[in-house]
Amino acid sequence: MTQPNVLFIQVDQLTTNVLSAYGNPIAVTPNLDRLAEEGLVFENAYCNYPLCSPSRASMAAGQLASRIGAYDNASEFPASVPTYAHYMRALGYQTCLSGKMHFIGPDQLHGFERRLTTDVYPSDFAWTPDWLVEGFHGATDIRMLTVSGKSARNVQIDYDEDVAAKAVQFIYDVPRAEDDRPFFLQVSFTHPHDPYLCQPKHWDLYPDGVPPPRVALLDDADNDPHSIRVLQQHGLKDADIPDGLIQQARRAYCGSVSFIDDKIGDLLHALSQSGQAHNTVIVFTTDHGEMLGERGLWLKKTFFEGSTHIPLFIHAPGKVESGRSKALCSLVDILPTFAGLAKENPDLGPNEDLDGHDVTTLPRDAWGDRSVLGELLCEGIKAPIFMIRRGAMKLIVSEGDPPMLFDVMNDPDEWINLANNSANEDQFHALLQEAAETWDSAKLSRDILSSQRRRKLINKATETGTKPSWDHIPSDDGEHRYYRGKGNYNDWAFSHLQTKDAP
Repeated sequence: MTQPNVLFIQVDQLTTNVLSAYGNPIAVTPNLDRLAEEGLVFENAYCNYPLCSPSRASMAAGQLASRIGAYDNASEFPASVPTYAHYMRALGYQTCLSGKMHFIGPDQLHGFERRLTTDVYPSDFAWTPDWLVEGFHGATDIRMLTVSGKSARNVQIDYDEDVAAKAVQFIYDVPRAEDDRPFFLQVSFTHPHDPYLCQPKHWDLYPDGVPPPRVALLDDADNDPHSIRVLQQHGLKDADIPDGLIQQARRAYCGSVSFIDDKIGDLLHALSQSGQAHNTVIVFTTDHGEMLGERGLWLKKTFFEGSTHIPLFIHAPGKVESGRSKALCSLVDILPTFAGLAKENPDLGPNEDLDGHDVTTLPRDAWGDRSVLGELLCEGIKAPIFMIRRGAMKLIVSEGDPPMLFDVMNDPDEWINLANNSANEDQFHALLQEAAETWDSAKLSRDILSSQRRRKLINKATETGTKPSWDHIPSDDGEHRYYRGKGNYNDWAFSHLQTKDAP
């Protein structure tokens, strides 16, 4: 059977709370709507770590972040850990990356043969946190709200325009190249990550504004300690934030979602025009969610639904039946899912201990007898924070903080903490036992502190003298793409890919 191409579209910090596919028709996203309507939508998908770099490393490796040392946004992703790019390459694919991956360390490819753009954030240890320092410095501050709204152009728009353009060019190049292997192309955008800025044409898609948060900022007495810490990090705890500013940021965020939907449309058009749409599986997801003002919280780094519940679609007509799945799944399932899409019953080699499963094989009509696990190990915490979603229940637990238990099906806004409710005592203790068996919090804390010390020493040392660079800077292929007097001019000039009818 012919192996399909795989186009993996990933965005950054997208919440299900604005998507029609999840019952929230707020953002204008015709291309995502089409993918969802024609594909398989996973209703209960989660990230395993609500922060960019560790979430992406965990996803690429198919393992929890704690198992590969991806503790925070400045933790090295070891080159010795196989990724889905390695697996797809071994299964006969040419592998290519356009966009953000937030890889930390000297390996900036991790199995990709080609990387079409540089990254958007540091690849070294510059952002290493320090749990031993009082307070926290470096988090996004209140300007996330005060500097929001319309923008003619900013660096994130520049970046994603480049990401899309390079990916579109790759799609058109494939049928004209000598390499006849199917492609695995990851296109990874930085939108709709903050800052909450969008171009006027996308702002104008929302002339009546967007709905306000469903849950307002809680009083300290009703709030949990971690949420209070996050509010303090961002300078929001005691800030007087008018409703108009919240509306401005939320509207610009939705404008950014519409911007990225346009870029996705460019990719879909290129697939159609190049005649590859019929044999290309499209997988769409994000690295984590966005609180977007719910409970007064913004960005991520919490285990509330806005931050951890993520969109996941698989568009594969003729290969994966369309519809909706209730199965509990997460980003560590992405690697075995890609392998399953590439080959029936693939040999996953030495990594039998992957934390994920092929989501296309899970029963669609129920949550299934499995748990989704989450970790938060970065700055701004006092001890590792863990999440377990099993069935309708979600446990959030951390040493020193009161545990939280929510029934996310009956209480999706997570108003009622059931941890001390006698009616849920058995479920609560079963999840606490599972957490204790899954993680050794004390040992993990020691490992994280040791890692922080080593990385901070290395970072300080390399500030002296010539600082090494781990950035990936792609080379210009103009010498080979354009005519330089080699061969016949007309053979070069008139060689072209004919347009195809849209499917």
